[in-house]
Amino acid sequence: MPALLSRRPALVALILGAIAATGFAPLQLWPLTLVGLAGLAALVQRADTGRRAAWLGWCWGAGHFTINNNWFQHAFDFQDKMPPVLGYFAAVGLALYLAIFPMAAAGIGWRFGRGARPDAGYALVFAAAWIASEYLRSVLFSGYAWDPIGVIWLPVIGVARLSAWIGTYALSGVTVLAAVSLLLLPQRRWRLPAGLLALLVVAAVSALWTQAPAARPDAPLLRVVQPNVGQDARGEGDQEVMLAALIRQSGTPGPRPRLVLWPEGVIRDYLESGYPRWIYFGQSPLFNRWRLARLLGPRDVLMTGHTPLRFDAKGDVAGASNSVFALDARARIVGRYDKAHLVPFGEYLPVPWLLRPLGLARLVPGDFDFDDGPGPRTLTIPGFGAIGFQICYEIIFSGRTVDEAHRPAILFNPSTDAWFGRWGPPQHLAQARMRAIEEGLPIVRSTPTGISAVIAADGRLLATVPHETAGAIELPMPPALPPTLFSRLGNFAALIVALGFAAAAIAIRRRAR
Repeated sequence: MPALLSRRPALVALILGAIAATGFAPLQLWPLTLVGLAGLAALVQRADTGRRAAWLGWCWGAGHFTINNNWFQHAFDFQDKMPPVLGYFAAVGLALYLAIFPMAAAGIGWRFGRGARPDAGYALVFAAAWIASEYLRSVLFSGYAWDPIGVIWLPVIGVARLSAWIGTYALSGVTVLAAVSLLLLPQRRWRLPAGLLALLVVAAVSALWTQAPAARPDAPLLRVVQPNVGQDARGEGDQEVMLAALIRQSGTPGPRPRLVLWPEGVIRDYLESGYPRWIYFGQSPLFNRWRLARLLGPRDVLMTGHTPLRFDAKGDVAGASNSVFALDARARIVGRYDKAHLVPFGEYLPVPWLLRPLGLARLVPGDFDFDDGPGPRTLTIPGFGAIGFQICYEIIFSGRTVDEAHRPAILFNPSTDAWFGRWGPPQHLAQARMRAIEEGLPIVRSTPTGISAVIAADGRLLATVPHETAGAIELPMPPALPPTLFSRLGNFAALIVALGFAAAAIAIRRRAR
């Protein structure tokens, strides 16, 4: 092994990055993520130049993100404008870009923290740099926040609940600090590793005692529907198949009001009035709404994904939105949310003047890009209170999921995880659980093929419908927790932790002198 480290450090970094990816769902081998991070820190510390350290960080990231985002390839299996084999190149290409962020953390760790051998200052600088790199990954070029390191702690949910105080990116920094501290053990420098271990144990124990309370006996019911209709059976001619599958799982009205929740993008028949008549293909939007409303009791509300259109002054279709509509039992639209954080290459094509001549297209069918909405929004639905929305991909962005001016009681996260193979859905669910912990809010997910779930405000899974299974969940609406520290500070909490780590590193170095 020492010979391999000296002769092929880049290969070792690549392998360590791949090993670290196994800590996420569905494998959840989180101790291996700590090993992978500790190995990266050891390689960077041994590097003889900053350029070599950054190169090793990039190799680690390439291995890590190739394995972690392997589900990305499957998105290319459901459209006919580009060959599916392109998905493999796209997955690797995405990994090569994302590897820039571990590269930056490694370069900063080497430049400002490296000494003759690993010490507490090195561990703290590396952790602070990791927090900054993950935050930048979430915002640059519209952001790609998928699976920050802190998500690995969900199997040890007490540790994951630290994110209610500091957020997921800062939890990633604590994780990196713990991993790099393992390098101090052979030197018998016990103070920092022992302190971190004590912190994690205390956090885990205390967080286990702060579970969200049970739902009130008279709380309205949630009916979460998963039709198990795959992406390959959702074309224009399959609307009746989809509708029948949704109706089968939607249950029947009862004495308690129900919020019936359908997935993203499942209704193609237009629900809004006022479009040009030729759009409706002979159908009435009122009839289309009535077909859905007849499933409801007098106090029920249906929330469903839909794709409303936008028209120009000439009456031609000029755009569309990825939206959620709320319908009551009288077939009225009582609320609408438009997705704000659109998926690049999925719902819009970046720099189309360059990419379209190269034969690249959006993964979502259609001739025009989607319009983006105004951002997180809360709707007050009679009988159910304040409900917030995050459609699919939006839920992965820590600190950007809630309307701060109108805090909701619950978040609805409809999705179309049928795009994402077998690794994507459990990873997506894990990130929704982290948002529930951060914000102290229950989250409800409804997807066409899974994993649909009701998540308590403390991150526990109250109920799920497994992947590729038709089914439904009916539960009383779970309560929210009081606003968390993170919900008040947002990612300023991560900045505070990163600055604290950096200040501690400076103090340690000055004392050593």
